[in-house]
Amino acid sequence: MKLLRRGGSDEFDKKDSSMPEATPEQDVSESVRKSTAGKGRPTPSRREAEGRRRGPVAPAPMTAKEARARRKAARKSKSKDERKAESAERRATASERRNRMLAGEEKFLLPRDRGPVRAYVRDLVDSRRNLVGLFMPLALVLIMTMFLGPVIQQYVTLAMFVMMLLMVIEGIYLGRLVNKKARARFPDSTDGGFGLGWYAFVRASQIRKLRAPLPRVKPGEAV
Repeated sequence: MKLLRRGGSDEFDKKDSSMPEATPEQDVSESVRKSTAGKGRPTPSRREAEGRRRGPVAPAPMTAKEARARRKAARKSKSKDERKAESAERRATASERRNRMLAGEEKFLLPRDRGPVRAYVRDLVDSRRNLVGLFMPLALVLIMTMFLGPVIQQYVTLAMFVMMLLMVIEGIYLGRLVNKKARARFPDSTDGGFGLGWYAFVRASQIRKLRAPLPRVKPGEAV
């Protein structure tokens, strides 16, 4: 039985009958195109999705011995070239951190050296010529001379006693000096007292070239 159609429907039937039917391969490609239209990428298969899942995370080591065992096992699992590359990278990173610390960058300083007050105290100490800075080289010379004879040992012992007394006097003076100037420069700071004075004394007792961070001012320069 032929249904009644509007005018021009016969031509449409002819055109429709002349078009080839879609093959199964075309249907699959069309479905893939529709699925990727919204995401911009094909939907991963089940095998791919399962391959992306991470395995269970190992618990943190409970003891230092266990941590060392894990590091040793990790090193054994790597080749010799990989271990050399990692070692070179660690040395380069440590060297860079040390250079920045010696330059005085706040981020790389030790906790005891951080803050504007400690930086100001370091500049105060570095701008002075401190007697306590000669303690280490003089102590080595005096210890070496103690083996020359009993008479010389008496003089050496006396000289070391006098030098230690002078160090104590200068340390007390230096501690009071840096506390006074630090309070005047930073009145709202809580960093002061014995801890700040001891920090200045320890830095002053070190050889100038071995101080860390490195001195930013020259001896005699105004701070």
